[in-house]
Amino acid sequence: MAREKLLAGHAVKRLRRRSGLTQAAMAEALGVSASYLNLIERNQRALPAGLLVQLAERFDFDPRALTAGEPGGGAEAIRRRLGDPMFADLEVDRAEVEEWLAAAPGGAEAFARAFDRVGGVGPVAAAADDTGGTVRREIERWRNHFPDLDAAAEALSDELRLVAADLYGALVERLRVKHGLAIRVLPVEVMPDLLRRLDLHARQLQLSERLDASSRTFALAVQLAQLEARAEIEALARGAGFADRAAERLFRRHLAGYFAAALMMPYARFLRAGEATGYDIDILQRRFGAGFEQVAHRLTTLQRVGARGLPFFMIRIDRAGQSSKRYAGASQSVLVEAEGRCPLWRLHHAFDRPGATVTQLVEMEDATRWFTLARTVAAQGGSIGAGASAVTAEFAIGLGVAAAQAVTLTAARGVDVAGAATPIGTGCRTCYRAECPQRSAAPAGRALLVNERERGVSAWGFAGD
Repeated sequence: MAREKLLAGHAVKRLRRRSGLTQAAMAEALGVSASYLNLIERNQRALPAGLLVQLAERFDFDPRALTAGEPGGGAEAIRRRLGDPMFADLEVDRAEVEEWLAAAPGGAEAFARAFDRVGGVGPVAAAADDTGGTVRREIERWRNHFPDLDAAAEALSDELRLVAADLYGALVERLRVKHGLAIRVLPVEVMPDLLRRLDLHARQLQLSERLDASSRTFALAVQLAQLEARAEIEALARGAGFADRAAERLFRRHLAGYFAAALMMPYARFLRAGEATGYDIDILQRRFGAGFEQVAHRLTTLQRVGARGLPFFMIRIDRAGQSSKRYAGASQSVLVEAEGRCPLWRLHHAFDRPGATVTQLVEMEDATRWFTLARTVAAQGGSIGAGASAVTAEFAIGLGVAAAQAVTLTAARGVDVAGAATPIGTGCRTCYRAECPQRSAAPAGRALLVNERERGVSAWGFAGD
């Protein structure tokens, strides 16, 4: 902290406003002058380490948030948006963007939101009418951490442990005794297109034999969430205020799954196990009877006040690079927010090494560095169909954490997190790295340069700032 300047004026100002304080009131609480706090908020003074500690103690927040929430995602994210062809004639350079962020952070954030709303090429582009995007924004508003659900799941987990050491057996008994539901595992021929079905007439929760042990436990936990966490889920769904009924249902499904994961991996026990094992996913899977994807998702939720875990992000893609799950959590990583992905990121390489964990240290254009790991998983239920027409859904799960925070990870042993990293971007149309051998297109808004006498590493030369 003493060697690097921390310019966090935007975050300090948001923290002050959320606390309902004037500059004078916050300055008095921190023991500094109002003029000095004003300079910090305007990024004309760095935030000293001592003042950072005071802010964390007095206002109970995660200090990592100070560097995570710049308007519009920061200067590089704003520049990517300005790379859209509609702005090509303006020639806004890096210095102008930085001046804009310092002088009018609210205006920069408003521009970013408006641009993303209409579905531009920005890193968080998502149409307002897109149901999945609407739900994801609500999840990220909570940083994928829902304290009430965690507390309820943890209390229920402790209660179930008194009944039986085997969670699956305890869930079966709970559903039978308290809710009058029997569990029945049915053959594929009976449930060819379903993995789980609640038959209220027969008072049965029917599961497909395709489901493995962890997926069966998760299915029972989801059902219990719908029955016993209904009030908490209802309150969160109402608070989201979705205009779209489909979005509300999708959000409820996410919350039920969140509760189920929290029931299988109770917060305090899971966090202790994570820290004790260096977040060794294989050990966490065995210890909690969960699948790789379930553990990966759970790692993005560890943001309880006073007991925070590492701020992981998670993404799930198919072989075509399409994402079906993205959770930034507290990481605020552009690798999750971006619509495009870089082929140099080894997330894609996981498909060539089924079951193996692929690790990589990467560096973005804005110099942020991430330690990432990836592994393939099969979809719940495995293959559908038979013979030559059988289809097996396969995904790559990517996890990542800021490189500086990866030193405690088992997966990062032997990796110099301060050493050489692979330079990557967020897709060719939003990446401004000139000498990239993998480039497939020039950045949006940049003039293509063609020289008949020369051929560079990339065939797609383009004009600079």
